[in-house]
Formats: sequence, C-alpha cells, structure tokens
Amino acid sequence: MNKSLFRYIWRHSKRDQLIIFAVVLASLPFYYMSLDLPRKIVNEAIQGRAFEQGRQTAKFLDISFSLPAWLGGYRFDLFPGFDVGRLHLLFGLSLLFLFFVLVNGAFKYWINVSKGALGERMMRRMRFELFSMALRFTPETLRGVKSSEAATIIKDEVEPIGGFIGDAFVQPVFLGTQAATALLFIIMQSLWLGLAAAAVVGVQFVVIPRMRRELLRLGRMRQLASRRLAGRVSEVIDGMEAVHVHNTGRWERAEIGHRLFELFDIRFRIYKRKFIVKFLNNLLAQLTPFFFYAFGGYFALQGRLDIGQLVAVIAAYRELPPPLKELIDWDQQRLDVQVKYDQVVAYFAAEKLLPESKEQEEQDFPLESAIEIKDLTILDAHGTALIQHADLRIDLPAHVAVAADGTAAASFLARLIARRPIDFSGEVRIAGHDLSDLPHSVVARRMAYAGVEPVLFPGSIRDNILYGMRSRPLTEAEKDDVERRRRLEASWTGNSLDTPEADWVDLSRSGAATREELDERIIRLLTGLGLGDDLYRFGLAGTIDPDRNPELSERLLEARQRLHERLQRDGLAELVEFFDPERYNIQATVAENLLFGVPTSQSLMGRALANDVHFREALDQAELTQDLVQMGARIAETMVDIFRGLPLGHPLFDQFSFVHADELSDFEGIVKRLGMTGRGGATREDRGRLLSLTLPYVEPRHRLGLLNDGMMERLLAGRAQVREIMARHEREDISFYDVQTLNPAATVRDNLLFGRVNERIADARERVRALGAEIIDEMSLRAGIERVGLDQQVGPAGRLLTSPQRTIVNLLRCLVKRPDILVLDGALAPLGESRVGPALELIAEEMKDRSLIAVLPNERQPKLFDVVIQFRGGAVQVEEGAAAREAGRDQRARAAAE
Repeated sequence: MNKSLFRYIWRHSKRDQLIIFAVVLASLPFYYMSLDLPRKIVNEAIQGRAFEQGRQTAKFLDISFSLPAWLGGYRFDLFPGFDVGRLHLLFGLSLLFLFFVLVNGAFKYWINVSKGALGERMMRRMRFELFSMALRFTPETLRGVKSSEAATIIKDEVEPIGGFIGDAFVQPVFLGTQAATALLFIIMQSLWLGLAAAAVVGVQFVVIPRMRRELLRLGRMRQLASRRLAGRVSEVIDGMEAVHVHNTGRWERAEIGHRLFELFDIRFRIYKRKFIVKFLNNLLAQLTPFFFYAFGGYFALQGRLDIGQLVAVIAAYRELPPPLKELIDWDQQRLDVQVKYDQVVAYFAAEKLLPESKEQEEQDFPLESAIEIKDLTILDAHGTALIQHADLRIDLPAHVAVAADGTAAASFLARLIARRPIDFSGEVRIAGHDLSDLPHSVVARRMAYAGVEPVLFPGSIRDNILYGMRSRPLTEAEKDDVERRRRLEASWTGNSLDTPEADWVDLSRSGAATREELDERIIRLLTGLGLGDDLYRFGLAGTIDPDRNPELSERLLEARQRLHERLQRDGLAELVEFFDPERYNIQATVAENLLFGVPTSQSLMGRALANDVHFREALDQAELTQDLVQMGARIAETMVDIFRGLPLGHPLFDQFSFVHADELSDFEGIVKRLGMTGRGGATREDRGRLLSLTLPYVEPRHRLGLLNDGMMERLLAGRAQVREIMARHEREDISFYDVQTLNPAATVRDNLLFGRVNERIADARERVRALGAEIIDEMSLRAGIERVGLDQQVGPAGRLLTSPQRTIVNLLRCLVKRPDILVLDGALAPLGESRVGPALELIAEEMKDRSLIAVLPNERQPKLFDVVIQFRGGAVQVEEGAAAREAGRDQRARAAAE
C-alpha cells in the first residue's frame, strides 16, 4: 500500500473523483442563483423597485449579470425574460427560489450518495488488500501478531479511513467552492462586509487547526490503547480454561478495569479539548453576524446598501458557517485519519510480508527423484546450532523416519523439507529444483504437512477434509443479475472475481471420479484412523434433506417401520412411546407436545418459544396460558427449595436442566412476588419466565406431579390450536411430525425412532440403541449415516471436536489429496500410544509408492520406514531402515531362488 493516504485514494479512484468534481462545478451556478434570489424578491417584488416610475410590469426570468459598483457596475443581458405584474413577479420569484432549493438539494443528494459509494468501495478494496497481506505474514511476524489485533485493524480501524476516503478530495472541493461562492456573493454586495467575513474565516482557519494538534496526539494514544485492550480481551478468552482452573477471574477483572480506566482517561481528555475547540469555533462564527447587523445596518441607513442586499448578505452568510465548519472538521479528520492510515501501513509493512507470488496457478510437476541437502545449518532462536554443515541425500519415493533427539532439530528439518518458512543456510533441492524456487502451486499440490497443532476452520468435517483441494474454482457460478453485479463491484474494488458458490473441489487430485466415491474413501480412511464410531454417532445426530437424499430418506422410513415392527414382535413396545398426533406423548416435553414438530428458527427454540407472539396467541385461545404459568410457579418454588444451599455443579442441576444455578435468586424473587397462589404481582416478564420453565417439563424425568390426564387432554387440544394459528400467520418455521414422511429438521436418530424412549424402564435407552444398530446393520445403512456424519460442524478452531478427532481430520486433509510427499511433524502425538501404530500403518499403506517423512520419538524405529535420520550433536546421520533391509532380504532371496 502507498504510504501516502491521498496518493492511495487518488490512484484507485481518480475517475470517480473527477466525475464528482464535474458535478460539483455544475452545481455552483444554481447555488449562486439561490443566494441572489432573496435580494431580488425583497427589492424588486416586495419593495417594488421593478415597478418604479409608474411601470405596471416588470421582467421575469430575465438572465443578466451585473458587476458591483466598485468594479464598474457593467450589466450583461443574456435573455430578456417575460413581462409580469407585481403579484406574479413575487410568486414567480418565490417559486424560482423553491426550484433552486430543490435543484441544490438534488445536487447534494447525488454528490453525497456518490461520495458514500466511493468510500465504501475504497474501504472494501483496502480491507481486501490488508487481508491479502495478512495471508503473506512471515513466520517471525506471525509469532508476534495477535489475531484479534489484525482482525480489529481490518474490521474497525479501517472504518474511519473508509468514511474519510469519499470526502478526501470531494469534500474540500464541494465545501470550498460553496463557501467561496457565498463569500464572493457577499463581496459583490458589499466589499467591506465581505472583507470582514473573510477576516473571521481566516482566523478560524488559522487558530482552530493549531488547537486541534493535541487532539491528534490523544487520538493516537486512544487507538493504541483500544488495540491493546482488544488484544488482551482476546488473550483472556482464548485462555479461559486457565482462568477457571486457577480462579484468577478477579485478577483479570482488575487488569481489564485498569486498562479501561486508561482508555477512559484518554477519551475524557479528548472530550474536554474537543468542546473547548467547539466553543471557540462557535464564538468566532457568531462574530460575523454582529458585524453584519451593526455595520450593515449602518451602511443601509447611509444609503450605501439597500435592504434587499442586506437581507441577501445575511442569508448568504447563513450558508457560509456550515461549510466552513465542515471544512475545519475535514482538516481535523484528515490529520486523524492520516495517523490511523500510517499505523495500519506500519502494521502491514513490507518487511513483515512474504514476497508476493507471481507464478501461474496451472504450474504443476511431480516431486520425485531425490531430496538433496548440502552444507545445511539451522540455528534456534538463541543462536544455538541444531543442525550444522549437514549433507544428505534421500532417493524418492521413500518412507523416512526422522528420530527426535530431545531438541527441535527433527521438527526444523521436517518443516524445512515441507517448505515451511524457517531461517537456514545451505542448499536444499527436491526433484532437481531449488526448494526456495519451487512454485507455491506445486508445493501446495504435491506436498502436505501435518504439525502438532491441527488448524481447522468453522464448517463441517467434510469441508475441512476437502479444504486442501480448493485451490481454484473449477466451474463458474450462474451468471444472474446478482452475480453480474457482484463481479462488476469486485472488478471496481480490486477484489477477487471468484465466488465460493462455484465448484472448488478438484476430484482429480483425490483419484475419485465422483463426490460419492470420494465420500466413501474419506469414510474408509476415517474408520481406519479410529473415527468410524464417532462419525456414526455424528450421523445419528445429523439431519437429512429428503429432497437432496431421497434414497437414504426412503431407506430410513423403511428402517423406522422395521424397528416398530420388531419392538411389537418382541414384546418391547413399552420401551418407546411413539409420536401419535392423537395422543399426548408423556416422554416428550410440554413444548414438543404442543408443537408436535421441530422448530427451524431461533424464535421457537428454547426459552424464546415462551415469548413468541403467535405461540402465546395459540395458548391464550386454548386457555392454557394461566395454567402453564401456575405450573411454572410451582416448578420455581420447588427448584428454589431443592437448590437452596447446593454448590455449583451438583448433579441435581443436570437433572432439572431448565433451571440454571445463577437464576435461582431471580426465580426466588418471582416466587415472592407471586405468592403461594401463582398469581399475585406477576408482571408480563415474570409470566414469560415462568412459562419458559413449564415448556421443557417432562413428567417421568422431573417427577414433580404436575401433569394429570385432564391437563394432558387440554395440551393435546392446544396442539391443534398451535398448528392452526401458525398456519394462519403463514409460519413455516416448524417442521411437523408425520409418520409417512421424514422430518428434515429432526435428527436421524429421532426420525428412526419417531418417538421418545420410556424413561420409566431401566436400560430402555441402551436396549433401543442396540436394536436400532442391529436394524441399521441389517439394512446396510451405516455407510449412509456416516456420510451424514461428515456434515458435523467442527466449530471455531475445531473446538466441537476432541483433540484426537481434530488430529484425524487434519491427517485426512493431507492424505485425501494424495501428495507426492507427506510430512508428519509430531501430528500423531494426540492419538495416544495405542493408536499411533495402526494409524502409521494405514498412512504408510496410503502413501505406498509415494514419500512419507515422519518425525518420531528417538526410541521408536518402526519397520515401516526405509530410511532413518538421526542427530548427533548437530550432525545428521542417515541409516537404512528396517523396511529397506527387509525389502533387500526379499530381493536377495528371490534372486537366489532363481
């Protein structure tokens, strides 16, 4: 990015700026006429000067231009106009004034909208460029960069810069020409009044900016303090587990409170300084009307200035302070934004970035032949030599074990071969190419690197596994009007023309012909790596769209029917209470019975359901609201009595999950207000909160004796009322249960069971689960359910998965694109000792006839590797591995047999 903000803006928006300049200049004649018309209305129409010496008519719409008396008073007639009477002249000039007001407003509207669009486009360009530069941060920079700071800069600190960009050139031109036009008009009416106004304007432009220099310094301090605050808050949130483990919340609150005081102190000093400047600016602005009223009135009494001119001068001056004030504000904003821009440029300085890649995306060639290293030296952060003057050659393809020696030497060598940026001296060549000269597209396609800490992105397991195969779009999105507009805006703002809606998954890199075949390979590998059971469990908790997966949907409906028949046949029907539109399901919650379906919007989920206006309308019509609120009051009373004095984390809180420990005091207050009858002083909010306690109630689980047969019959009647009200208001955010169809909003498990397990029977859940698994295996549905499990969301940074699960997903991301060289740098450590061996065997089998380089503990030299690299005091030693020796023995035995 250019170090000068104005050069950066002009380079990328010169054409748009010039168009706006042209419109600004075109607006000036209309603006001048709007200033001159009040004089003509007063002098010619109201005072009647146009009708002096007995004239009955006067000229209207005559276009002429007169110089002031001190310039000779020459008059230029451009159009003679029309003859009209006095009343017509008054209304004609008034309407003409209104017309110019509207025209000037239209000009201002167009200019402001154009400025706003220009600023938004430039801000989009700047954010995209900053993000692109963040992708090029060097490893040294990344070690010192906080992700929250970079995100804050790109999102928040660029915001005021983007707001200024549209005003950078246009605002001084627009406001300056308006102020100059108004000042010129005043001078043409009275030279002395014009000079007085110009003098005050000059003082404002000299004094005010000088007083605002301190504001700039304080603004810089505020920006840096805000950035540090954001970074510290991010650190605390990322380390929340340590805060909870060590109970340091009070210290963290004190530390953040101290930072907030520093920020408050800076901001308060800014406010005080800002309002002193504002007071002085307003004072200077009010001096000019004093001169106009005093000296202008004096000139009018002497006959050197007529009333119409005085009125016009005062009206013109009313138009002068706003643009002047905005110009001063613009200058302040310019200095402030320049400081912000300088800090942003410094944060993304060129020395912090990797060189920008210039290669063509289609470059690709295999990495075979050999790895050759000559005179390699790698130092650690303290300058100690980890590897010193090492020479080695590894013929490819090969399976190489890099044995760790207690230092970071093995990891550094693995990272070097994978071309992870590290500092080294010497020469490294792969397949005859210098490592540093390898095109990035070749490294990304032909190499894969898995480190100790897997990097996952929000999305599904499938999305993260296929992430490495999304280097370029293979198809284009449908070019409708929205897509064409998006591409046009992207071209204007220097953004990427690619769209995530296109097909990015390059199947050729995986060796699969179809997405289904690729899914089968992924599931096979996940199962081999030990994630098969988890994937099956994820699939049972996932959902299916019958329109997109009709075959699996039909098979699940068949499995549902078979499960129900098997339960009936084996006398186990009492294990499950099935969903029946004509019966209340005692094992389901009150909310589930009323909705008889699955909500698809947040407004009907959890406690939000109690406040949904249409749901409450249905309860009111069914006359259920008061009874359900009273049930909530009884639940609240019971919970307050049960939990009083219990510590946090007590198992009872899990059993009564609709009550949180920190809400007990709130509900205790509600109970006191209600009294023992459940009515009393209940507010609307109280009733909503009590209703939210009743909706998740399940009698067999919570056992408070609140549901009898009569109440269940009334709730069953309320179910029909809910469905009718929702249909009347065209609510489509409930997917209702139907025994003949699959519910797309319900989980696979719920669709298969189509009911609730009977909580009153011991081991009922395990027995139903075993029977369901048996039927799924009989019908060969497991693979389909596991494919649904690939849609399981991993959460931010993969936090919804365990550490071994994240490791397996990361390994599979590397395996699925079939690299020529796979480097494992401690990636198997989270799997545990018992799972490392089988995982290595599977990976070695997958990498057969291709190269595998794995960093392993010193004592581990498995039979899977052809070459073992060891370290001795900075020297590198290459030995033949057990696999190579075994292969040599086999080869010699075959030769002897022949």
